[in-house]
Amino acid sequence: MSAVELVPYSAAWPAAFQAIEGELRAAFAPARVAIEHIGSTAVDGLVAKPVIDVLLGAGSLEAVEQRIDALAALGYAYRPACEQQIPERRYFVRSRAGELRVHLHAVVQDAPLWRSHLAFRDALREDPALRAAYQTLKRRLASEHADDKARYTAAKAPFVQRVLAGRRGDAD
Repeated sequence: MSAVELVPYSAAWPAAFQAIEGELRAAFAPARVAIEHIGSTAVDGLVAKPVIDVLLGAGSLEAVEQRIDALAALGYAYRPACEQQIPERRYFVRSRAGELRVHLHAVVQDAPLWRSHLAFRDALREDPALRAAYQTLKRRLASEHADDKARYTAAKAPFVQRVLAGRRGDAD
């Protein structure tokens, strides 16, 4: 297991995402896809692992699978084993020396997984108290699970689920 490293928010992260977005749009052209910056690097002021998380919404998972070679040409490694945990997602990782790591979460646009990723990000962006509580939790969990990213991520899940449950309640 690798160490959990949290760093202060960087104003460079949105620009890094924009460059990634342009590459992905070119890889999927002429198909129309939706591309969103998610994860902690998408939330101004929030500490984060130095990883750009990208949510790509396509019309189908098959449309994503047809672009595996194009994504590989951009340096993205397809991780099919991750489908055992989340079968409705195709997951790719790009890790280049001297660049931020990129996690690409490709899903069906407007499906529940798409909506939940955006709802959590938006909740953190909109609510300073919620963002502060999440940051406190992240720091504590990073200390407790410093050498185990999987346990760190799993330990955040109850917080995420509570936030999403609250947002669904707000819509009623």
